[in-house]
This record gives sequence, C-alpha cells and structure tokens, in this order.
Amino acid sequence: MEFLFGHRMTPKEMLRKQQRALNHSIRELDRERMHMQQQEKKTISEIRLLAQKGQMNAARIMAKDLVRIRQNVQKFYEMRAELQAVSLRLVTLKSTATMSDAMKGAAKAMMSMNKQINLPAMQKIMFEFEKQSEVMEMKQEMMTDTMEGMNSAENEDAETEEVVNKVLDEIGIDLEGRLADAPEAGVPVAAEVPVRTAVAADVSGGGGGAAPAAGGGSLDGDLQARLDALKRQ
Repeated sequence: MEFLFGHRMTPKEMLRKQQRALNHSIRELDRERMHMQQQEKKTISEIRLLAQKGQMNAARIMAKDLVRIRQNVQKFYEMRAELQAVSLRLVTLKSTATMSDAMKGAAKAMMSMNKQINLPAMQKIMFEFEKQSEVMEMKQEMMTDTMEGMNSAENEDAETEEVVNKVLDEIGIDLEGRLADAPEAGVPVAAEVPVRTAVAADVSGGGGGAAPAAGGGSLDGDLQARLDALKRQ
C-alpha cells in the first residue's frame, strides 16, 4: 500500500509505528490477564460451594479449570515480559539511530570548519604574535633597567650627602652656618682676612694673631683627611 501511494516510511517512522504496536499488544495482554484473574477468583468460590454441598466430582472438574486458568495467567506474564524486551530493543535502536544522525551532523560541521581554516595563515599569525611578544618583553626590560638606574643614581646622591653631613657633624662644623658666614659677592677674600686676624688679635690680647689662622688650617686639613678616608672605603 505504501508503494502504491508513493510514500515510503523512514526508519524513524517505522520504529515509532512498531513501538506503538508493541505497547498496544502489552495493554491487550494486561487486560486478558486481569480477566483471567477475575475468572480465577470466581472458580475458587465455586469450588468452595461445591465442596460444601458435597459434590466432589464437580469440584475436581472445577479444580482442573482453575489449574488451567493459573497456567494461562503465567503465560500472559511471560508474553508481556517478552514484548517489553522487544520494546526495549526498539528503543535502543532508536537511540542508536539518533546518535548516528547527531554524529553525522557533527562530522559535517567539523569538515566545513576544517575547510575554512587556513593552516599556513594561522602559522604566520602565531609566528608574528610570538615575535611581537618578544619585542614587547625586551622593551619592558629596557624600561625597567632605566628606571632602576635612575633610582640607584638618586640613592647614591642621597647617600653621599648623608656621609658628608655625618662627617661634618663629627668634627663639629655646621656647613649651613659657614655658608651663611661666607663673604658677600663683591668683597675680596684677601681684604677680609686681615679683618678677621685683627679681631682675633684683639680677643687674644695681642701678639697671637697668627694662632687662629693656623687653627683654621688644621681644621680644614682634618676635614679633607676624613673625606679622603671615606672615599678610600
């Protein structure tokens, strides 16, 4: 009939149709089994009545019917189990067919994607990416070295000033005070020396004018000696 009408069922449609047929058969078997079980209960009741009346021959005949009914019920259970097994096989086949279709679609998609991927171009892109990454790392290292050099130079200047101030503190000289006492611009140094000498002579009571000058020279020599010692360290 399907060939005459020009319609051919697909495997999925055939599996669905057979599954419906199996489920219908299982329901029919369940109905027949329930009917036989009801008949079994009636037969048991009749056997009891015949036994109470003393009709043992009739009771034996009804007992044979009861045995046959129970055998038929057992057969219905067995047939139902077989139909369920067949139904499970059909479900497994349907699942396998669905998985096969899904894998087929995935394979087509992967094939299409592989055709679109240009391997040489991808290798070129990766090579360029690695190259630019290396250049960026080199520039970063150069910037880091430059910043470290600047910081070290600033630290050296600060340490130098700290050492000088420490030496000046040890020998009791205030560098800022001496700079404040320095002669103003335009006043010759040679002209200021006699003035300081004269003031020193007046303070000492005369005759010792050269002593302060000698003391200043020894102080400067001590400072220079300490600075030279620090440089050698």
